[in-house]
Amino acid sequence: MSLGYAEKLSYIEDVGNVGMAEFFDSPQNLQEKIEQLAKLIQKSKHLVVFTGAGISTSCGIPDFRGPNGIWTLQREGKPLPEASLPFHRAMPGMTHMALVELEKAGILKFVISQNVDGLHLRSGIPREKLAELHGNSFMEACPSCGSEYFRDFEVETIGLKETSRRCSDLKCGAKLRDTVLDWEDALPPKEMNPAEKHCKIADVVLCLGTSLQITPACNLPLKCLRGGGKIVIVNLQKTPKDKKASLVIHGFVDKVVAGVMDLLNLRIPPYIRIDLLQIIVTQSLSSDKKFVNWTLRITSVHGQTAQLPFIKSVEVSFSDRQKYKEASLDKQPFQLKRRTVINETFDIKLKLNFSDGCGCPCTQINIPFDFKVPPKCFELDKDDIFQRLRETAFQDLGCGQNEVIERKVLSSPKSEVTVYAIVSNVKTFESNCLSNGDLKWLKDGVNGTETSKKRSNSRKRKSRS
Repeated sequence: MSLGYAEKLSYIEDVGNVGMAEFFDSPQNLQEKIEQLAKLIQKSKHLVVFTGAGISTSCGIPDFRGPNGIWTLQREGKPLPEASLPFHRAMPGMTHMALVELEKAGILKFVISQNVDGLHLRSGIPREKLAELHGNSFMEACPSCGSEYFRDFEVETIGLKETSRRCSDLKCGAKLRDTVLDWEDALPPKEMNPAEKHCKIADVVLCLGTSLQITPACNLPLKCLRGGGKIVIVNLQKTPKDKKASLVIHGFVDKVVAGVMDLLNLRIPPYIRIDLLQIIVTQSLSSDKKFVNWTLRITSVHGQTAQLPFIKSVEVSFSDRQKYKEASLDKQPFQLKRRTVINETFDIKLKLNFSDGCGCPCTQINIPFDFKVPPKCFELDKDDIFQRLRETAFQDLGCGQNEVIERKVLSSPKSEVTVYAIVSNVKTFESNCLSNGDLKWLKDGVNGTETSKKRSNSRKRKSRS
């Protein structure tokens, strides 16, 4: 059984820590510090961002040491916070998407995260520019060939255990493992080594929403100091590294980052989530060759046995309603078996009802059914389709748009497998959160880049070499 997010974190983190008081800079002091931070970023040549749970609280994910954090509530014997939406539907927030824009502008060089929520990767930060020190609840990895699989569902285990799936590489096929560390697990070199490298050459390490208390991860920002780099800390609680920082800002991370983006004349892009599913139609002739026996399956692209978490139910109807009975599929796996006359053609109409946490209630897909005409195999440019779907969703400020990205035909049994990309969430951000309306003063770009207008004190993790 899959662990809930709060349960998972309380299991892999130290629950003996006391919650910490929150501090807030005065409005005037906060504005001055935001301007200082914007100037530091403007002048930086190698900006590294180090993130903790505080950047995800606005996404509905609880932190640890805040007044309503997981550790604080556990210490006080209070129930853990209830998630406002399913963990797998949590959306990247303003800070996540601002970092995406900074990376695209060539300003942000690397992101180091202690979070296991997968939101950095889901936001669009390139995997090669991201170190997830403690793992990712949605990632499986192959211990044999090193392939990674980013899922739309929570992986059911933690502690680098084997999961129920295998590597899809036909030359490999090894059993996959989860990537979330238990306390006895050392930080993986694959994540730790590039994190150390980038911190050593960074001229600014910006720490966002982290208490900087879990070792050895918390010591990474300090590595920039020897080369003359500067540390900036944005957090509501005081941290053990505050004395080493050139600038400490006590304020909400989203507000600080939004103010910086305004000053840099950079917009915060919308978050548009695109999910994939596959529809499989399998056909066979009846023994008397007068009928077609066919099966319709709506399944995950991660395998027919994997859960399809963003679909709650499927309503099936047909273009010829007088001949064919409608059906409602409300249990996974979504599957329908029917028999039709061999020479008939019709459309199968699917209404896919989305689960809680999606941005709209449903989407519709039509499937032409013709036993005699074999469909053509193809694989389209996914990036081009994704970009077109994002642009359409942003213009309409809605979701539910879908397009085919791949179709293949299998001969035995005769099957047509079609993969659809579906926009399931749209979230936009307003970055003007400061009272001063004349903050956009860095009009010459940043770094010469043209910009767009539009766990406890005593507990330690091992560092594995």
